[in-house]
Amino acid sequence: MASTQSTIRIAPTGPGHPKRVKSELMRQRLRAAGWFLVPMLVALAIVAGWPLLRTIYFSFTNASLTNLYGAELIGFKNYLNWTVLKSGRIVWSGLLADPVWWNAVWNTVRFSVLSVTLETILGTIVALVLNAEFKGRGIVRAAILIPWAIPTIVSARMWGWMLNDQFGIINDVLMTFGLIDHKIAWTASADTAMIAVLIVDVWKTTPFMALLILAGLQMIPRDIYEAAAIDGVHPVKTFWKVTLPLVRPALMVAVIFRLLDAMRIFDLIYVLTPNSSQTKTISVLARENLIDFDKFAYGSAQSTMLFLIIALMTILYIWLGKVRFDGGDR
Repeated sequence: MASTQSTIRIAPTGPGHPKRVKSELMRQRLRAAGWFLVPMLVALAIVAGWPLLRTIYFSFTNASLTNLYGAELIGFKNYLNWTVLKSGRIVWSGLLADPVWWNAVWNTVRFSVLSVTLETILGTIVALVLNAEFKGRGIVRAAILIPWAIPTIVSARMWGWMLNDQFGIINDVLMTFGLIDHKIAWTASADTAMIAVLIVDVWKTTPFMALLILAGLQMIPRDIYEAAAIDGVHPVKTFWKVTLPLVRPALMVAVIFRLLDAMRIFDLIYVLTPNSSQTKTISVLARENLIDFDKFAYGSAQSTMLFLIIALMTILYIWLGKVRFDGGDR
């Protein structure tokens, strides 16, 4: 009767084994990456972390520009406070009971949603055009970034002249084509000032969205489009079924970066528009209280609330949209 013998092979695990060497190499790379990040983290803590902590601290005090270091802690009175009158009626005060604050929140959210939506749609269209192969594509790609490269204040001043009711070219062109019958004071009127800001912001920031979306489009293999063309798939269907799902991670990251910037809008509002309730955003309102009205603690509370709103919106966006910053979905 023949006997069989089974042999159990044990994988070598010595120091020179490829898996062990690869694991050690990975640990070295992670340690090196950590050390390279240290200077950035230190600089970020100095220029962003410390001012943020000081702002949060001042929001719980009665600080003013003339009394920063002698300020006293007053708790949450800058955020919400109440006073009981002799009649028994409760009078609420503080940031959360301030209608001016909630109006600024509404203006900020409305502007952010409209601008980011328009810039995402237009940025996607521009990115699809720039992703196509045509003669002079490199020059067009460089030229499309010019609006984004122009400093915001310069853009605001330039568009301020173009939108001027007396000398602006926008009114002249619209009247030439019969779209309007009288000159409009785009930036001087509270009714149209926010529309003017929206136009300028879309013009300036759409190239930024297009650049990020174009980077995502460049990562899609060309073989997929060739296979779709061979199968006779319509280009519109190819976009919805192939391009959009594959570019979605880059698109989601582009939207969140743009949303963070839009929620902090200040410079365009400050330069282009009148100081009216229809155009005042959170950053403009906080600046007024910090500097103009010498309500430093109250302005700090508004700045802190803006930070909390942006943080909450970012967390919800990442969670609901399943955004991963290393590519792909969760």
